[in-house]
Amino acid sequence: MNNIIILSLEFNNRLLYVSLAMLSLVLVETPLIAATYSVGSGLAYDCIGDVPWDVLEAGDSVLIHYRDSVYHEKWVLCCVGTFAEPVVVRGIPDEFGNLPVIDGRDAVTPPGLNFWNEERGVIKIGGANNPPDTMPAYIIIENLDIKSGRPPYAFTGRYGLDNYVNNCAAIYIEKGEHIIIRNCTLRDCGNGLFCGHQATDLVVEGCYIVNNGIEDRIYEHNNYTEAFGILFQFNHFDSLRTGCEGNNLKDRSAGCIIRYNWIEDGNRQLDLVDTDYEAFYSDSIYNKTYVYGNILVENEGEGNSQIIHYGGDSGVEERYRKGTLLLYNNTIISTRSGNTTLVRLSSDGEACDARNNIIYTTATGDHLAMLNDAGTIELRNNWLRSGWVNTHSPGTGVVNDYGNVEGSDPGFANFPLDDLNLSESSPCINAGASLHAEILPELFPTMHYIRHCLSAPRPEDDTLDIGAYEYLTGFLVDEPQILPDKFDILCYPNPFSEKTTISYQLLVSNTQSIPSLSSPVTDFQIAGKIEIYDINGRLVFFDWQGCLSIQGRDASVTGRDACPYRVGGKGMHQLINAPTHLPSFSWQPDESIPSGVYMIRVQFLNTQTTRRVVYLK
Repeated sequence: MNNIIILSLEFNNRLLYVSLAMLSLVLVETPLIAATYSVGSGLAYDCIGDVPWDVLEAGDSVLIHYRDSVYHEKWVLCCVGTFAEPVVVRGIPDEFGNLPVIDGRDAVTPPGLNFWNEERGVIKIGGANNPPDTMPAYIIIENLDIKSGRPPYAFTGRYGLDNYVNNCAAIYIEKGEHIIIRNCTLRDCGNGLFCGHQATDLVVEGCYIVNNGIEDRIYEHNNYTEAFGILFQFNHFDSLRTGCEGNNLKDRSAGCIIRYNWIEDGNRQLDLVDTDYEAFYSDSIYNKTYVYGNILVENEGEGNSQIIHYGGDSGVEERYRKGTLLLYNNTIISTRSGNTTLVRLSSDGEACDARNNIIYTTATGDHLAMLNDAGTIELRNNWLRSGWVNTHSPGTGVVNDYGNVEGSDPGFANFPLDDLNLSESSPCINAGASLHAEILPELFPTMHYIRHCLSAPRPEDDTLDIGAYEYLTGFLVDEPQILPDKFDILCYPNPFSEKTTISYQLLVSNTQSIPSLSSPVTDFQIAGKIEIYDINGRLVFFDWQGCLSIQGRDASVTGRDACPYRVGGKGMHQLINAPTHLPSFSWQPDESIPSGVYMIRVQFLNTQTTRRVVYLK
């Protein structure tokens, strides 16, 4: 495995390099791009199939531009990049952020490609006759909306007209090393993402995976993976297709890290079960799975009442994970009117160390059980609904309660609107426990998930709060609660190579009064905050940008230095219907900023919005 890493995990006095190594690719600027193939209306290549996929080399980029009509095309990647020069397949969104759509329905494989299992993927990595079969390596696929690879849809491939099979995936990884799937939408397929056991070091980040599965079947899922080293972060796993009975994130990997995702619905939110391959189950990294900083949501009407399944489902217990599920600082919600079980452990050889999680049910506490019927769970400093029970299915399972916070309300900022941040009165603030001794600093919860597919640094505090969000003291306190009709960001050009102009608009329709200082003031000016993050949540730009000055029914923009009331200030005013345009701002990245996807976030008081931009040097 690659020896250039940003994280190593130590097990049994040896080092094993796991999938987080791939994250450093985000920070590495490709020193030389051997070839760039631009696809789209009026560009060098009108169709994706015109790209010479069989000759891609390290450093090559395929840029697929958005167009109003979808691309009915499918292909295979069987090429080898390097750490410094990955092979990149990148969608180029339009100025509104719309991704180019790859539609599997009636898709056509280019005549020059010859690869097996065409019926199992819209885009496939590994396993081909032409390009020559090899172990693909250092490949990035990003910014694509890939859909509709499933029955009854058909495609035209090497054998002519053919049909997709049930387990077809939007992206099917048969084999490959050091693969990143980033900022993609995977939908309306049998499986959203599928990877086989010959995949090593796979990173899935910032993706929207939704509406996959096959009706009345339990075998297809939003995600179905089995890799040696896998990392999921900043993804939104939404509901499966109506009538589909699969799980949301199903995984059989060794070395699995699931962090900072929003995972909602499915038969189970997480189904972490056994592998068939001895190289996996005989390795020590197979016995520990890290799940932290996620939001897991189980809604009424979903299939299984268990949120997480950990262990195995083959019936061959010697292949089960036989280790510890490290479950910490997650926010876990169930709106079921009936019973909910936090975790099912497949045998007494599995354990769960659960600490600092919010586990909230809208039903009364006696509907919430910690364990199914086997294994051992240890509970430390979780917030639990009062009246919770050990199990709804008595068996050999053991629940060790080392002290938790209990109540009827964990103190969310706005639960009806899915704002799961903590309110200032939350009992979860500064109530967390220290983490498991085996959790390295690199696996501490340092980020927040932001709806959707975005992230921000988790505020540092002396004591961890319970749940996926850390309360930020004094942030946006005593300000008007703006209820906007419209708050939007426009970026042009997007993608950009030198600079992009960011303009934003706020339409204020209603507010509440705010507390008074010693006397009322006749106007109120609000500072706007602009932040730009890279895909891993690192802040690359911050500034106060302009002021919104509202005087009676008139609104105007003043310079930054003229604004006396920053975020956190107090005044006395009632804002009245005021359509307001804020100044534009041009971002010209510093030379040290690499190419990639960036998140622009603009915030005014309690209102914020984000926009993705693509920077291409």
